[in-house]
Amino acid sequence: RPFGNPRAGTLFFLSETAPTSAYSSPARSLGDTGITPLSPSHIVNDTDSNVSEQQSFLVVVAIDFGTTSSGYAYSFTKEPECIHVMRRWEGGDPGVSNQKTPTTILLTPERKFHSFGYAARDFYHDLDPNEAKQWLYLEKFKMKLHTTGDLTMDTDLTAANGKKVKALEIFAYALQYFKEQALKELSDQAGSEFENSDVRWVITVPAIWKQPAKQFMRQAAYQAGLASPENSEQLIIALEPEAASIYCRKLRLHQMIELSSKAAVNGYSGSDTVGAGFTQAKEHIRRNRQSRTFLVENVIGEIWSELEEGDKYVVVDSGGGTVDLTVHQIRLPEGHLKELYKATGGPYGSLGVDYEFENLLCKIFGEDFIEQFKIKRPAAWVDLMIAFESRKRAAAPDRTNPLNITLPFSFIDYYKKFRGHSVEHALRKSNVDFVKWSSQGMLRMSPDAMNALFKPTIDSIIEHLRDLFQKPEVSTVKFLFLVGGFAEAPLLQQAVQAAFGDKCRIIIPQDVGLTILKGAVLFGLDPAVIKVRRSPLTYGVGVLNRYVEGKHPPEKLLVKDGTRWCTDVFDKFISADQSVALGELVKRSYTPAKPSQLVIVINIYSSEHDDVSFITDPGVKKCGTLRLDLTGTSGTAVPARREIQTLMQFGDTEIKATAIDIATSKSVKVGIDFLNY
Repeated sequence: RPFGNPRAGTLFFLSETAPTSAYSSPARSLGDTGITPLSPSHIVNDTDSNVSEQQSFLVVVAIDFGTTSSGYAYSFTKEPECIHVMRRWEGGDPGVSNQKTPTTILLTPERKFHSFGYAARDFYHDLDPNEAKQWLYLEKFKMKLHTTGDLTMDTDLTAANGKKVKALEIFAYALQYFKEQALKELSDQAGSEFENSDVRWVITVPAIWKQPAKQFMRQAAYQAGLASPENSEQLIIALEPEAASIYCRKLRLHQMIELSSKAAVNGYSGSDTVGAGFTQAKEHIRRNRQSRTFLVENVIGEIWSELEEGDKYVVVDSGGGTVDLTVHQIRLPEGHLKELYKATGGPYGSLGVDYEFENLLCKIFGEDFIEQFKIKRPAAWVDLMIAFESRKRAAAPDRTNPLNITLPFSFIDYYKKFRGHSVEHALRKSNVDFVKWSSQGMLRMSPDAMNALFKPTIDSIIEHLRDLFQKPEVSTVKFLFLVGGFAEAPLLQQAVQAAFGDKCRIIIPQDVGLTILKGAVLFGLDPAVIKVRRSPLTYGVGVLNRYVEGKHPPEKLLVKDGTRWCTDVFDKFISADQSVALGELVKRSYTPAKPSQLVIVINIYSSEHDDVSFITDPGVKKCGTLRLDLTGTSGTAVPARREIQTLMQFGDTEIKATAIDIATSKSVKVGIDFLNY
């Protein structure tokens, strides 16, 4: 049994008056009675119960809420083989073509939602600089959820003008915007009004996000009206690499590029493949740009059919903000996916390249100037970053001619005012190699200078992959799928191929930036395809055990009614990194030591470590409370040993806990909550 021995002992719960910090001893507060385990712990695989209450939705809409760009796609449940990617957005950038819109949002000076995406950027840009200071413009704000250690419903974001706004509001505004756009497009297409209740929503999040960030996304979606806590099944939070994985299963050979030295593919030898593969891909993307509907054949792709039971593959999802590495294993006959190794990764997205560019500008023009320029001329700064973005996409390993980045007029003008000499002078004086001033008013970067901006981020990704490949579970990986927006970067493709091309086959889906979006739609159509996840945390409840001399620390001793107890014991339900089937239930039974006890309070704790002994150990956090009130039930024939059953059920990113009084069937439910404790 994975859950250790049922411990003889008694469970104590906090009385309502007790302090509720995770470090208060549940047993120290007076007047508590304990409850004792009744039965050995056991797992019940009750996966059928959650299938019966499937609601029927007419359409699945997936939202890929990215760090740098976002988009949505949808599919009608009647024709699941057609995935439609959202309409083209008005306004686009030169040199950057895709079906997504930048993740930027603009609020009026009164803090009301004004616009999103290109529209927000262009409007903000056209404002008079003095007026612009009053407006709140936010971009790349999704990273805040990854980097904030103590995320709560009150976490703030900082707009370009330095003012603070509530993160939850911004995320809700953005999701509401997508909801309205999607419903409008669906209604136009169907010729009749589409209701929100017809839609099953899927929102993708990075797998390496911690639980609070995943819960935060769900709360924002509730606030935006996509679903409600009472109707939580209407919204699925999908993990980005899982979505990518589901899509990769369907790939046909002509829909991907293989970068490996391993085998000749379609008659190309390894060395030709890369060049030829890319030319083909570019051609294909050019042709496809007009079409927004993708056919996903209801077959398992050729590459997938080579995979056998137990085969492993890695999904490397590299986006704007984070890189996620997930190892999956195939389970036949249905080809369900099983997450083999807990997701790892970090903040190594393409944003890292932007930071390096900013550092380079600081080196040339001075950090004091760049800081001031960002605050005083925020719209021009946005312009400069847009110009950089399109050149960033032109970087390639074999490029020989320089890349030119236009400096906005107000940059040149403001610099002269600030420093008293010209931008050209600063460039001549700076000792930065490979960056020159061109007479047309541009920064001219040699390919080496551009590649150097990519290096730290790409090195981090490769190093992370190297660590992963050292793990025994990962040593026999057959394929590496490179997905996400940053996977479009030839420099990253080349680095991954050079480092791992001899270890496994490296595959890039053709429209790599849309892989996650399409996979998320497929996931919404058939959520059962993901079967097993690794629990990111250890979960348990605070209990009391019989005190054992020499085994338990003396400061945990509590003597009550002549019995010696050890307090604050962490009783595990499930360990970090343990496999959990979706829908799986873990059950425990307890009984009150004093039959007259009528209010039973169970506190649930979590930790990132799996070697937890006490709820006072460092890193243990309280994340839920079950309060079962049995007053008024004494008329029923209550057995001498009343059984209180505690269940935890592991869902998509949600965990539900329940306590049931077996004699009266009275029960209480709670969702595990990482934001409000």
